[in-house]
Amino acid sequence: MEETTVRTGSSTAPSRYREADAEHDHQHGFDFAHAPENAQPVDGLERLTLRSAGLDVGSATSHMTISRVVLRRRGAELSSQWVVVERTELYRSAVALTPYRDDARIDADWLQTFFDDAYRSAGFTPSDVDTGVVIVTGEAANRPNAEELATRFAARSGSFICVAAGPHYEALLAAHGSGAVAISSGTTAPVLNVDVGGGTTKLSLVIDGAVVHTGAFSVGARLIAYDESQRLTRVEPPGRWMLDHLGSTVDVGDVLPTQLQDELADLMADLMLQVILQRPRDALLDQLWVTDDLAPELFAGIGSIVFSGGVSEYIYGRDSTDYGDLGVRLGNAVQRRLEAAAPAMTIERPAQGIRATVLGAGQHSLQASGITSFLDEQVLPVAALKVVAARVDDPAGLGQVLTSTAQRFELDGVTPQLAYALTIDAPVDYHLLRAIAEEIASAAEPGRALFLIVDADVAHALGRILRVELGWSAPLVVVDGIAVGDLDYIDIGRPLGPGLTVPVTVKSLTFLTR
Repeated sequence: MEETTVRTGSSTAPSRYREADAEHDHQHGFDFAHAPENAQPVDGLERLTLRSAGLDVGSATSHMTISRVVLRRRGAELSSQWVVVERTELYRSAVALTPYRDDARIDADWLQTFFDDAYRSAGFTPSDVDTGVVIVTGEAANRPNAEELATRFAARSGSFICVAAGPHYEALLAAHGSGAVAISSGTTAPVLNVDVGGGTTKLSLVIDGAVVHTGAFSVGARLIAYDESQRLTRVEPPGRWMLDHLGSTVDVGDVLPTQLQDELADLMADLMLQVILQRPRDALLDQLWVTDDLAPELFAGIGSIVFSGGVSEYIYGRDSTDYGDLGVRLGNAVQRRLEAAAPAMTIERPAQGIRATVLGAGQHSLQASGITSFLDEQVLPVAALKVVAARVDDPAGLGQVLTSTAQRFELDGVTPQLAYALTIDAPVDYHLLRAIAEEIASAAEPGRALFLIVDADVAHALGRILRVELGWSAPLVVVDGIAVGDLDYIDIGRPLGPGLTVPVTVKSLTFLTR
């Protein structure tokens, strides 16, 4: 294939924009036949090409990518499952500092102009894009207008997934985007992904391709921000706690001395390394966790560490520019401490640093059997169900697995509408289905519609057990013959006539990795 350099956005507001680092681009040509949203597969109904966009709004920075995503059906297995076989980044915008208004809301109008400019720079319009994702993460996800903002941008850009991600989900996405999940595959020693952003540090412990533990605490570059005269313009509550810990009373409007900037960065780096290297933990750290803390013993035996997020650009020496926050100092402080304290630990270079997030989404449509499904049609159609996937060989403990996995997707204690997706790896009989149904009922929220996706031909039987034998009274939809995973979202439409097919659209988050 002819190679062409990835197109990169230009800045119209230099003080807010950070130019992209193209070191880890996948450089491929982008002259291809555009497939509209309802495109049918080609090459014998086995291949589908889409144009996808990823809009990322984080605590500190925002940016956009446009990519080509090629999906292929697992035709050899006569399967309904589609997998992404090629990701080609066509365009990446500059990186903008996420704008906030005086009322603490994200400045949606400014961001709208930024993304519109990015589309124009790429040579595309929103209508040229088939699918994608708008994701709001970190402190930005906690702003009052976060979900409204994600929906606003997605509505202009084809069939998009809208995600306001809490800390666990953000950690999961960063581990995939940085390449830590890929690095861990086939290895026995755990890999730790450390995503250091503007407001928080997210931790993901990855073992053989699976993210097994996630957590986050408030250490980040823009907890403190200042202008060109070194006067404080922003002090987030965790930043205030750190200033108090250092005995400083400076506040917004005061000059932040250089020595105090160094002390703050050193304190943040020390807190980070206390967790990573299993050191005695400062009492301040207890105050900074935004999730349940991660026990020190979880970090034993780590084989390698991958850093991602904005601060990783300084840790790996990719950037040295001061953007009016502690990023440079924090990155340098972490780097010095790692070199001195962990010579035996491998520090891996990430596939993506500040852009260790969702590249876009692959989308495809399927048809499930209306005869074998169990459908309460009054709740259909339904869109953007977050998939929570599990494999079942022994049903014992399935409910707890589903519950703990679902907690990754909570934001402010609220769980989005879920679809439990089960891959059954055991001989199917009544006793197995009854046990599975009992576990599902223990995990599901009473009174809330329950959506199930199973890969085996058992949807109707499983639905009847839940409804008739276990008395599940809330709306219930069980669809079979579809394989999906934890990085997927699904839409389920109304049946196309009595006993006919049920249209299902699967949207899979995709990442540009090594």
